[in-house]
Amino acid sequence: MSKQPAGPRNHTPAMQRDLVGMLYGNVYTAIAVTFLAMTGLAFGFNDTDSSIEITRNKELAWMLLSAVLFLRTCDVLYWQVFERDKDYNPSLSLMRFSTGAIATGLVISAYSVLLFDYMTTVELACTMVVVSALAAGSATVLSPSRPLVICYCSILLVPISLVAILVSASNLSLLGYLGLCFWVAIVINSLRANHFFRHALHIKASNETLLEEMQAERKEVARINEQLIESNLKLDNANANLEEEVLKRTDDIHRLSNRDPLTSLMNRSGFMRHLESTLKKARKMDNKIAVLFIDLDGFKQVNDSLGHQVGDRVLQEVSSRLTRFCEADHLARWGGDEFVLLLPYATENTAVAVAHAARSGITIPITLDENHINLDATIGIALFPEHGETAQALLQEADLTMYEQKRKGPGSVGVFNEGIYTALRHEQSLRDGLRYAIEKNEFTLHYQPIMYADGKRMWAAEALLRWNFKGDNIPPDVFIPLAERTGLIHDIGNWVLHRACIDAAQWQFDDSVAVSVNVSVSQLMDDSFIRSLDRVLEGSGLSPQQLHLEITESVFAENTEHVLKQIQAIKARHIQISIDDFGTGFSSLGQLHSLQFDHIKIDRAFVQKLEEGSDTIVRATLMIANEFHCLTVAEGIETAEDAVRLRAMGVNCLQGFYYARPMPARELLAWYTDN
Repeated sequence: MSKQPAGPRNHTPAMQRDLVGMLYGNVYTAIAVTFLAMTGLAFGFNDTDSSIEITRNKELAWMLLSAVLFLRTCDVLYWQVFERDKDYNPSLSLMRFSTGAIATGLVISAYSVLLFDYMTTVELACTMVVVSALAAGSATVLSPSRPLVICYCSILLVPISLVAILVSASNLSLLGYLGLCFWVAIVINSLRANHFFRHALHIKASNETLLEEMQAERKEVARINEQLIESNLKLDNANANLEEEVLKRTDDIHRLSNRDPLTSLMNRSGFMRHLESTLKKARKMDNKIAVLFIDLDGFKQVNDSLGHQVGDRVLQEVSSRLTRFCEADHLARWGGDEFVLLLPYATENTAVAVAHAARSGITIPITLDENHINLDATIGIALFPEHGETAQALLQEADLTMYEQKRKGPGSVGVFNEGIYTALRHEQSLRDGLRYAIEKNEFTLHYQPIMYADGKRMWAAEALLRWNFKGDNIPPDVFIPLAERTGLIHDIGNWVLHRACIDAAQWQFDDSVAVSVNVSVSQLMDDSFIRSLDRVLEGSGLSPQQLHLEITESVFAENTEHVLKQIQAIKARHIQISIDDFGTGFSSLGQLHSLQFDHIKIDRAFVQKLEEGSDTIVRATLMIANEFHCLTVAEGIETAEDAVRLRAMGVNCLQGFYYARPMPARELLAWYTDN
């Protein structure tokens, strides 16, 4: 004989969920009937002879049962909303349901037993009938759970039946015996119903298993058929004529011409054609599209420090990671360390979510040849049709958004908006204004004194450029980087140098007072800078010893050999050199040793940390300056305490608002005379 299927005693989670679903599915009617029955018992037999205490006890029992039924109703709602049709733990749900049912039975049983002696014969008979009816109803409603139905029926019928037999008059003993008999019959009936339900669940589970096996077999047959069809197609293709083979190879060549050889991603031309094709379909179907422009942060340092071979491998790894966030051929290497990603059917929220996920994938450290490389990405997003209708417009807007995000702070995600467009228009206006700022005499120079540490003598004055454009004073940290990006910094730098030397030549100060002029990296790296410097000195008549040139540590990131050549030429003219914002760059002691500089300017950020009790950087800078036999200048002095402390530490010169704010040349003479 074949072995019978496992009995309903061993349930799968699915069968347990079905059992719980049966219990919860019938509970609303049971709760309503129980509430009505209890209401009838509690308030249907109150007469004038009933004492206030009995009436109060009935009301208390009714309120207690109402609270239990209310909690059970809430539990049913919770199950329907948060658990039904979901993958949940049926054991916990069954425990909650059983607790509610048992609590209901205990309240009703306690009511019938505790008030037994205070009930009239009619009320007692009605109570027995109601309790028996509730027990009989539970035999069906609770039958999916055998322990629950037996426990519930026993709680309802056994206590009141025993009380009727043991402590009541002989005329009620019969009701007690009938109640016990009725209890036995209900238990037997509930066991039969429970067996029926469990058997039905077992049959259902068996049918579902058979259905799953049937579907799996159908899928396997379908897979085999697809393989057969694919094999037939391959045979048909293999038997195609020579002309088709030539066309195929031509298509392969065309496809390869649209690929980036390093990453195998689409290149610019291939992606543009693909994007235009996708836009054409989107217009017909009225679909949305998102374009993500991705620029890596920190990749230049990888190339500079580890070499281009490692850089190429990093780009390959980044490409592999980005392909996880889009479909095939929806990602392109735009050039260098820039990528473009296409998301069809994407809303703004979807695009932003994918952008953050892609950025998170990039930030995972890359390990190559025992080098741990950390990168980040700045991503700009443009949407079709909200932001643009053409491929060129979307790419440009995504690129501009990425650029704006990078300027605010690398490692972020932004969506194109009118604010970016307005900011770009404003920047373009500033670009145009810078081209004619010298002609329109919009530039002026202000000078801020640099004092010896004793505060009694002026050592030099730093020339600071100011620009008044259409009545607005544009901050230097806005227009100087813009001038560098547009290539105007050379003309502007020459004007500043020429104007500062002319002003300094006319100063009626001690001959030892110098003028300090900032020189940008691109200005210093220009081959014509030394010739311009000679013309300025000759035209202004200023002694070279009265000119200080300030350069930042970022100059070391450029061509070191050319930098040293330029600085040697400057020193040959007896012009002194200051390292500006010392400590904020990436220069090494070896580079500093090879550079012939005269002064070190301690950045204001380190001076401000004196108030926080940290002077480590300042002391280290002073030690380096002493080793190189050069002067030190501390910027950002705002209080007398700062001046006293830095003077005690050994700083040679001080500069800041504590002594004077930047002022025009004519006011500098008045300030010098007054002080």
